[in-house]
Amino acid sequence: MNTKLHAVTDTSGRPIRFFMSAGQVSDYTGAAALLDGLPTADWLLADRGYDADWTCPVFVPPHVLV
Repeated sequence: MNTKLHAVTDTSGRPIRFFMSAGQVSDYTGAAALLDGLPTADWLLADRGYDADWTCPVFVPPHVLV
């Protein structure tokens, strides 16, 4: 058995929020768990596992560079 750690960090890489899921669970589960209360950001770094039509409007407002 393995696990995945999904995290929101500050600009220094320090975790602000995190969510742990089972390794066989889709990354979308971790993304959905972290959606509420995302901080304002100027840029986004994410794994391609988070790339879905429903996440783009939430994670990537028009002013954010991806």
